[in-house]
Amino acid sequence: MNLALLLLAPSRMVRLGTVDVIIIAFYFALVLGIGFYLKRQANTGEDFFMAGREMTAWIAGLAFLSANLGALELMGWAGSAYQYGILATHWYWIGAIPAMLFLALVMMPFYYISKTHSVPGYLKLRFGEPSRALSAISFAFMTVLMSGVNMYAMAKVLQIVLGWNIHFSIWIASITVAIYVALGGLRSAIFNEVLQFILIWAGALLVPILGLVEAGGFSGLKARIVTNFGAEYTHLWSTLGNFNDNPMGINWVGIVFGLCCVISAGYWTTDFLVVQRVLSAKDLRSAKMAPIIGSFFKMAVPFIVILPGLLGLAVLKDPNTGALIKLVPESVATTPSGIAQGLHSYNDVLPLMLARYCGPGLLGLGMTALIAGFMSGMAGNVTAFSTVWTYDIYRALIKKEADDRHYLNMGRWSTIVGVIVSIGTAYLVMRSASIMDYVQALFSFFIAPLFGTVLLGMLWQRATNAAGFWGLFAGTASSLGMWAWVYRDPSALRYIAMSPAAKPMAEDMYRALWSCLICVVVTVVVSLLTKPRPEAELKGLVYGATEIPSEGHLPLLQRPAFWAGLAAVIFVILNLIFW
Repeated sequence: MNLALLLLAPSRMVRLGTVDVIIIAFYFALVLGIGFYLKRQANTGEDFFMAGREMTAWIAGLAFLSANLGALELMGWAGSAYQYGILATHWYWIGAIPAMLFLALVMMPFYYISKTHSVPGYLKLRFGEPSRALSAISFAFMTVLMSGVNMYAMAKVLQIVLGWNIHFSIWIASITVAIYVALGGLRSAIFNEVLQFILIWAGALLVPILGLVEAGGFSGLKARIVTNFGAEYTHLWSTLGNFNDNPMGINWVGIVFGLCCVISAGYWTTDFLVVQRVLSAKDLRSAKMAPIIGSFFKMAVPFIVILPGLLGLAVLKDPNTGALIKLVPESVATTPSGIAQGLHSYNDVLPLMLARYCGPGLLGLGMTALIAGFMSGMAGNVTAFSTVWTYDIYRALIKKEADDRHYLNMGRWSTIVGVIVSIGTAYLVMRSASIMDYVQALFSFFIAPLFGTVLLGMLWQRATNAAGFWGLFAGTASSLGMWAWVYRDPSALRYIAMSPAAKPMAEDMYRALWSCLICVVVTVVVSLLTKPRPEAELKGLVYGATEIPSEGHLPLLQRPAFWAGLAAVIFVILNLIFW
């Protein structure tokens, strides 16, 4: 009933002018043209799934970041910034930068030297077939759920801003992504992601710039937020000493250990959606530089993602009454009562701000940025799904002996199937308070335990095959079990999230932390009870058994470690400024 009402009651805020339509149509034609052009360069499995491993550090780095910078990010984190205030910035700074630098300097050599096609592929080499099968199946499941979120996010924008039918919005953009990825594979996705990265910045800058002008600069913005909602929405760290002092109901332990050390580290180092882009680099130095280049841009992303949500807290008013609009959870806005009252959810803050500031021409550019973001995020999930399905599920478990052409065709067909399955998951988001609450829950189920397994596999020679499988299984199962416990008995939050006042995002952080710790403990215990593999079999897979190429002969400005250090310094300064 809720879905039917939502589909039948779109509210159009603005109308596209001729210039806007031309801008959007040109973008669709351009991405399809890139797909058709690059089809001739996707004739082998290596070309289709890994872009021939020919990308430069800059191309791989921008694609690495763009695969993460989709409509899900633009819309979801703007909504989270409205819901939780400036605390949402943690997911871009402490929740990204340390992990990206760790991937570059510590983990990338093993991924690249082993020549794996995927993270489950690395687990096969390190822990054997059972670990690969478990991680591949759970990852494939997660990617179609994540791809569905991107579909829903884009459809929601088009419905709210333009009044378009939600089905039309989903299918037209989904078919476009399916075509250009099926034609050109990862190479097509990467080149389109670089294009989309530029378009996202060009279009998404409109709202924060115009909003800051209206609010009277950042100081004026903070003053308005303090007046409307309270000072706790404007501090990054100073409110994290106590669970009840901030809008998220979390303390610094959850942010530092749950977010930084587990969910963030797990996502940026083991989520194949982003790691696949780095593996396409032409050599090891380029593969190490790609995440470092991405980290500099990542630190600037809150300007186009978090600021719109903060501006919503300050300036978003009803045009008829002049009263401040109060947004509500998605699960409330989509009820019959919420629809009848015309309520908007946290997820609507970005399209509401877009409609507020953008007229003809500017609206076309802004909508193109959001469509580009949607396609970037969806293409990232689809290419990762097709690679893991083809190499780590289909070839490993179903058809082990076939020629390269067969697997290439399977990759193309699985791209289309992945898009179709993802459409069916798009509406699950309506059951969550916001898009990012839903996404962080998925990460706590699948990414946090995987990080524990991969990290021990790379750093500890004593970890055994059986331990890798059972640790991953125990971590994943415990995370799902903790979620089910709180779902059935909300009072269990006092045990899972260490506070009965914890919000969904805080619960996700702690559940990720516990599941990762359970994975590590089980892996260590089982390793000590089982026989380790000979060191000779671990060459190229584990520290101590692998010779890492030295970069000491390179000039200082060409060394990845130098640029990683510079990124770390800027990261610390930003956190102190917004303390």
